[in-house]
Amino acid sequence: MDDRRKAVESFTGVKLEHAGNCTFDPIVAEKNVENMIGTTQVPLGFVGPIKVNGDHASGEFLVPLATTEGALVASVNRGASIISASGGAEAIIIKDEMTRAPVFRTQGVRDSKRVVDWVDQHMDEVRSAAEATTGHGKLVKVRAFASGRSLFLRFSYDTGDAMGMNMCTIATEAACRLIEEGTDIKLISVSGNMCVDKKPAAINFIDGRGKTVLADVRVPAELVGDKLHTTPEAMVETCYRKNLVGSGMSLSYGSNAHAANMLAALYIATGQDAAQVVEGSMVSTTCEPCDEGVYLSVRLPCLEVRTVGGGTRLPCQSEALSMMGCLGAGKAKKLAEIAAALVLAGELSTLAAQSAGELGKAHKALGR
Repeated sequence: MDDRRKAVESFTGVKLEHAGNCTFDPIVAEKNVENMIGTTQVPLGFVGPIKVNGDHASGEFLVPLATTEGALVASVNRGASIISASGGAEAIIIKDEMTRAPVFRTQGVRDSKRVVDWVDQHMDEVRSAAEATTGHGKLVKVRAFASGRSLFLRFSYDTGDAMGMNMCTIATEAACRLIEEGTDIKLISVSGNMCVDKKPAAINFIDGRGKTVLADVRVPAELVGDKLHTTPEAMVETCYRKNLVGSGMSLSYGSNAHAANMLAALYIATGQDAAQVVEGSMVSTTCEPCDEGVYLSVRLPCLEVRTVGGGTRLPCQSEALSMMGCLGAGKAKKLAEIAAALVLAGELSTLAAQSAGELGKAHKALGR
């Protein structure tokens, strides 16, 4: 690492003094980056405790956030305190499937139908070929989408505690070789962009990718007035005109205030694939009046998180996961429920700030 950094310094004329101060043995990151010359440090804060009433995450948690955006942590922390004072966020996972969708070239529409029929008839063999490549992944289903001579097969997997993209790719390649041999068609790409990875897409918004998580909270009217400086009615109208009407007019796949902010900070802190914030941003936030005061909910159709492998093995990221009791096997669903509660907290605080006319004031005071 030192030799590479010195070569870069020589080529650019820039002294990489801070980037070269690495607190861990660079060999730890050999599976995470190539041509390593150092590390980039991102400020790390935390929010909480936030109370989560989930099927896998139950209790109060301190949640690490790595960000350079002033006011973010403070705002989410305010939302977390309100959620905890309201009894906690309910969080449930309703679906957990990672996808990979290869594209094949066929002779035409009837040939595509022939291939689909073959896959249906040989599903046990396809499943065996895919699952032989992994000790953890399970093939859940294969869905077909054809257009002219292009045939897409969307493979869906249960990937356990891994985010699973590499697992899905390797398993799908093995299944595709079997399909090529059995049907005499040509695999063009193991990823045909109907997966859909790291791009906003209606199919993922509707069908989900990774974990689909729901979370909600009922906030008493007195808390809305005393702590959020607004009213339930104002929050409901802000959510309606901003998240529903505004998002609808812009044809946005995300009808939320700023869900990507919370996910990006959590992903960076805990060693997730930060680029998958693209899918993660497709959150639906709703706000309604209720007997207590105001009801707020979020739907996260594409929460792609892991607690093993990838960046989670790095020292700082491992520590961040450990703060929540989410490091290692058996913890991915717990992390997903905490993440949904985190997004709920951020949405709650920001909608309140906007309905109270305090958003600009907060950013000005906290460094934006």
